[in-house]
Amino acid sequence: MVGKHIKAFREQKNLTQEQLAEQLNVTRQAVSNWENEKTQPDVETLHKIACALECSVEELIYGEPRKFTIVNNINKETVTEGLSFGSALAIVISYVEWKSIGWAIFHGLLGWVYVIYYAIRYLL
Repeated sequence: MVGKHIKAFREQKNLTQEQLAEQLNVTRQAVSNWENEKTQPDVETLHKIACALECSVEELIYGEPRKFTIVNNINKETVTEGLSFGSALAIVISYVEWKSIGWAIFHGLLGWVYVIYYAIRYLL
């Protein structure tokens, strides 16, 4: 597939195999072998080909730029509820484990510091 894409981009630029080979400092046969899928260019050469054809390596590999869709299903209420529950749980566990209200308050406050940090960083 890479060879077909190299050929397509080369033809779009109206370059011959010889002209592309000269730009890459390889033989015309090397370009022909890539385009006929007899051999594959290494990663460094693939980068040089992309530069010569003014496209990305990604386009040479896939034929077109890859499109990624980032799905962001973060719900502000769910996050704050979860973090609040985590802080409350920290208070309970601290008190049960160390039998100290001081440690429980400390861990509860520490939990809220995290709530505020994440709210600022990810939700605002």
